[in-house]
Amino acid sequence: MKRFVVISATWFGTGFSPFASGTVGTLGAIPFFLLLSRMPLALYLLTVIAFTLFACWSAGFGEELWGEHDSGKIVIDEVAGYLVTMTAVPATWQGVLIGFLAFRFFDILKPQPARWFDRSLKNGYGVVLDDVMAGLYACAATHLALRFL
Repeated sequence: MKRFVVISATWFGTGFSPFASGTVGTLGAIPFFLLLSRMPLALYLLTVIAFTLFACWSAGFGEELWGEHDSGKIVIDEVAGYLVTMTAVPATWQGVLIGFLAFRFFDILKPQPARWFDRSLKNGYGVVLDDVMAGLYACAATHLALRFL
């Protein structure tokens, strides 16, 4: 079980990056998005919801394992946030790039209520839900940006 949590919470080891682990974890989410992007929207949304719940569990277990809240090693939350960002975004290089940049911007900025989730919930849900909120902002920004390109 420990090995499974390490693999999932660090998103196949990307969380062990010595620099910018959140950014590296988000980059690691791109192939997963490209795989899921072939699904009909309803199935994509169901998959993202299920993955987000799994990410909450994995992040919570990872916090216990490493003994720290929102450890830099845990990047499955970035994966969930990026998947939220990419909802109904075309799987083109422009969509992937704009979604990536928008998500990283909002994940770092943490506008409310993302900041509230990050600071108030001290478990796997707090680790993941701030990224989901950042993903919602980034999704809107991505769709807006793609409309004007």
